[in-house]
Amino acid sequence: MAINNVLKKEIIELTDEDQKIIVKELCNRFIIEHRKNDKSGIYCKTQYMFAFNSNHMEGSTLTIDQTQSLFQTGTLPKSSDDYVVKDIEEAQGHFLMFNEMIHNYNQKLSEEIIKGYRYRLKQGVFEDLANGYPCGEYKNRANFVSDIITAKPNEVHDRIVELLEWYHNEDKNLLTLLKLHAQYEKIHPFQDGNGRTGRMILFKECLYNGILPVLFTEENQLDYKKALNNAQKINDYSKLIHIAKRSQKKYYDEIKFFLYDYSQK
Repeated sequence: MAINNVLKKEIIELTDEDQKIIVKELCNRFIIEHRKNDKSGIYCKTQYMFAFNSNHMEGSTLTIDQTQSLFQTGTLPKSSDDYVVKDIEEAQGHFLMFNEMIHNYNQKLSEEIIKGYRYRLKQGVFEDLANGYPCGEYKNRANFVSDIITAKPNEVHDRIVELLEWYHNEDKNLLTLLKLHAQYEKIHPFQDGNGRTGRMILFKECLYNGILPVLFTEENQLDYKKALNNAQKINDYSKLIHIAKRSQKKYYDEIKFFLYDYSQK
């Protein structure tokens, strides 16, 4: 009954304890539905929503309906346009990365977990393997993103260790998690897939800390990327917090329908 009383509230009315109740029930549903291969509930909806939005931010051409079909049936509908093989491979990799997250969301964030997410995302992407990108390890070539100076390959390990040490000693709230996200993206530890692994880490840490998940959506990607840049360059997190809270509300509105206990009067 407690979950129903909580779900009747608007997001701005939720207490920290309310969020923990919601997240606990959400995690239970993820685990049960994943184990039973149930593709009619919140696990399935989150899988294809997350994969579509996160991959679309990185240039994927798959639509949300195509991503949903790929997850639910393993097939793609007929299209007048050709499909890009890499987009399909990365969508499937994102599904695997999300499953990996379900297995370890309740574990303390570590380098092993981070590398594991990158491995699941990219293990079946031919183009990355052909380019010699390390699959489950940090980058071996210098790279850049926008106008941000990223870590050199020989700096990545120490920078990630330093970031995790800082993070594990901080009080956990939305701002702390967004600081982790922004600084992880600034390090840019992998040759490719940094945005997608970073957004998965943020989602995982929300679950781990009983905070409503942040699932950034592609229609806000320009605002999101600009806000992320502001956080990294001038330490201004105000816009990123605003976008994260907006994303939380959108996801909260999606999950209420699935989490409500309809057996209760």
